[in-house]
Amino acid sequence: MNNDTRTIAITGASRGIGAAIARELVLRGFNVACLNRNGLATPVDKEFPEAAQARLTGIPCDVCATDSINEAIRAAANIGNGLFGVVNNAGITKGGPSESFSRDDFEDVWTTNVLGVFSVCQAAYPYLVDGGRGLIINIGSFWDRIGGKGYTAYCASKAAVGAVSRCLAVEWAKKGIRVLDVAPGYISTDMTSDALQHEPLRNHLKKRIPRGDVGGPEDIAKLVAALFSEDIEFLTGSTLYIDGAQGIAP
Repeated sequence: MNNDTRTIAITGASRGIGAAIARELVLRGFNVACLNRNGLATPVDKEFPEAAQARLTGIPCDVCATDSINEAIRAAANIGNGLFGVVNNAGITKGGPSESFSRDDFEDVWTTNVLGVFSVCQAAYPYLVDGGRGLIINIGSFWDRIGGKGYTAYCASKAAVGAVSRCLAVEWAKKGIRVLDVAPGYISTDMTSDALQHEPLRNHLKKRIPRGDVGGPEDIAKLVAALFSEDIEFLTGSTLYIDGAQGIAP
């Protein structure tokens, strides 16, 4: 099956890592359904090839609402030759001292980062089964194995993303569905740009990250796109860390 007949749905595809993944996938010939609350296609610059831009489709989706997810995945499955894959990229972070962190804020993080991922996977399942195979990539974080001060909810949610990915990989393998957890480290995006402007943090990361600097959205995009392009059938259930080796550095 040629790439241009296959559709990949991406949540949170309007900016940052999600937008970079969408652009990289369409450049490799895939159709991309850009799922976000505004229903907008991933923005591109004037140099972006028109043929690739035509393969970007914006679809409204709120990952905290089951009906919205089901409708969005149904619409994505009607593009091209059906749904071949999903990238669960949408996520939020909220921080604060654990002794005073509100239950409502914890639930907000959990609902978006964990229930949203699981619900999108559930919605995509019948379409991937109908297609005979497929790949789900959940965007986790290297914080899944680090104790982050003031980020209990976020770290717990990303650890859960890894667990969900492993369980679904085992459960759905016989259906030809593979599930992976891609876990980035510090990436320079709209969400992190303000924090990364602070010199103390920037200097700290230069020392903590063996490569000497943070990554960019394009690093994650290239990995995700390669996983879809190469379609390695025996690779499933793994967490793939892409953090410049920070998570294993002494």
